[in-house]
Amino acid sequence: MKLLFYSFIFLFSCIKLYALSSAEEIRIIQQIDQEIQSIDKISNNPNNLWLKKYSNYQTYQQVIFNITKLQEEVSSLQAQPKTLETQSQLISLERNLNTLNQQKSLLEVHKDSPFIELIESTNLGEIPNVTNPILIIQAFSYIKRSKQEIETLKTNYKTLEETLDNLRKKEILLNTLLKVFKDSKNKEQLTQICTTNYCLFSNPQSILKALQDNAETIKVLEATQNIFSTTFGIFSKEAEENIEKLRVQIKAQTLKGVYIGIVLLILTAIAIFTKLGVRKYIHNNERIYTANKIINFLNITLIIVILLFSYLDNVSYLVTVLGFASAGLAIAMKDLFMSILGWFVIIIGGAVHAGDRIKVIKDGAVYVGDVLDISVLRIILYEDVTLTSYKENRRAGRVIFIPNNFVFTTMFSNYSHSGMQTVWDGIDFTITFQSDHAKACHIARECARKYAKGYTESTRKQFNKLRNRYTLRNLSVEPRVYSFLEPNGIRISVWYLTNSFATLALRSNISAEIINEILKTKEIEIAYPSTTIYYSGDKNIPINDGSIPPIQGNL
Repeated sequence: MKLLFYSFIFLFSCIKLYALSSAEEIRIIQQIDQEIQSIDKISNNPNNLWLKKYSNYQTYQQVIFNITKLQEEVSSLQAQPKTLETQSQLISLERNLNTLNQQKSLLEVHKDSPFIELIESTNLGEIPNVTNPILIIQAFSYIKRSKQEIETLKTNYKTLEETLDNLRKKEILLNTLLKVFKDSKNKEQLTQICTTNYCLFSNPQSILKALQDNAETIKVLEATQNIFSTTFGIFSKEAEENIEKLRVQIKAQTLKGVYIGIVLLILTAIAIFTKLGVRKYIHNNERIYTANKIINFLNITLIIVILLFSYLDNVSYLVTVLGFASAGLAIAMKDLFMSILGWFVIIIGGAVHAGDRIKVIKDGAVYVGDVLDISVLRIILYEDVTLTSYKENRRAGRVIFIPNNFVFTTMFSNYSHSGMQTVWDGIDFTITFQSDHAKACHIARECARKYAKGYTESTRKQFNKLRNRYTLRNLSVEPRVYSFLEPNGIRISVWYLTNSFATLALRSNISAEIINEILKTKEIEIAYPSTTIYYSGDKNIPINDGSIPPIQGNL
């Protein structure tokens, strides 16, 4: 609308200016000057990159022109005889030439295509191929960058159109101003007044020069607009196609992820209900633990297989790579693979279960405790207070991590295998040769029978169950007493069945009972390390009970 308004002004001035007075002409000139200044202020805004880059382009062209002109002058002076004046002029021209060359190197980027940064899109990279949920994030990022680039180019194109509109308005105003000067009856007076009142243009020649510069700018920007319109259209179309393609892929992967998630939830639900069924119909805690481990392993394996076959584009390629890498992995990760194999042996063979009490010997160190967990790589053992802790370690309560590959190289002792809850434990004591050893054996047997009676009966039942799996010859479960000749007396050894998880408690009770019974019996004396001294000195000095004898004679 404003452009039509300025065109109307120009046409009106062409018809009516012949009748205007000097005062009216000055008023029109001042109004036109204000409009031109307003347009220049908008066009010369620092945010207007089009005119700024065009100005840099013109500056570069002007620098090239000045360099060419100076080079011609230098060549002309060099052809003249060498005098002090010519040498001085040459030095001055060469200094100016060096300055212009420096300016040229700074403005080199504006040499050919000053608007290349404004009309060309940035490289967005290769369009992602959404084949799994992780790449959805990358696709959204690409869509966001594409939209931002389209908006940037739209802004640049809009700014270019606004700049061209302002330049065309300026052209109309300059033509109107030129018409005022040409049709004025008092041209000299008008020129003088414009010069005195500091008008933008004081004569028609300056207006023609401004028109020429403005027309050249419009010509360059219109050519750029044509190119920009074509490139922007192509880029916008390609970007929209890519965005639509990515949206289709994102939708497909989202649906695929939902379906896979539903399948995984179903598998998890099946595993949970299977565990509940195991707890309901199986009453053995060890079997429940083993079944839960197997269910977890199968569930995780199925989930991994489903994910692999769902999101791997080329499964055969993966199999080939794993085949080549298997040899190196087998050597580099030997212990890891052996631990996994050991876990299969432990789970399938049933040598050790969670809750069992085991004994492990490694590099001279002995550990006895309860199995807390059997993972794919290690057995977790809680070290309890046992006879081993009392005699050897003198500490307990540690959590021991035993790699599963130890099952192939290290001796394991299981105190509670196959439901066995008892072990044989023994107490040894020594009596003198003069003691009644038969009575001592009787006392030891009766004390052991008294306290181990409950464990004897439960062990008899457990042995009957074990006969279905193992060959058992000696099924005697009653306490056993043995006597042996030793250098310092007769050693009595009593053996009895006790709880695998509480051996020290029963050992302490039986030991105390044996001591109490022996102290009541005069025929039995406990033998212990002692020293007998035979004194062969003065017979008149009596051997007393160890007190200091009285001092005889004078001091």
